[in-house]
Amino acid sequence: MVDNSSNVDQLLSVIITGVEEVKGHDIQLLDLRNIDNTVCDYFILCNGTSNTHVNAIVNSIQKIVSKKLKDKPWHIEGTENAEWVLMDYVNVVVHVFQKHIREFYDIEGLWGDAVVTTVETNY
Repeated sequence: MVDNSSNVDQLLSVIITGVEEVKGHDIQLLDLRNIDNTVCDYFILCNGTSNTHVNAIVNSIQKIVSKKLKDKPWHIEGTENAEWVLMDYVNVVVHVFQKHIREFYDIEGLWGDAVVTTVETNY
């Protein structure tokens, strides 16, 4: 599989748009490329206010990525209880949390060496 950074940049942008479309909160992009032995290049983290909101975020991401990029996640898990849904797009892994679960697992703290970019939202 040929990977090109403009495709990854486009995927990141479209995923973030999907989160913003349904007002996902506290969107952060973690760049993992300079960390040894990582499973992907980027994490996108965000949270919703309820299991319904988390599922709406996940559905929005899937819909917009499918429509704009003709791509789908390699794997999704966590939709049953929708406290923490993981969407694996191979080079990009999206974590959609409920706020209390995100605080408990502190992915940002676990990946403290990552370059973190906070996405500003207007809502």
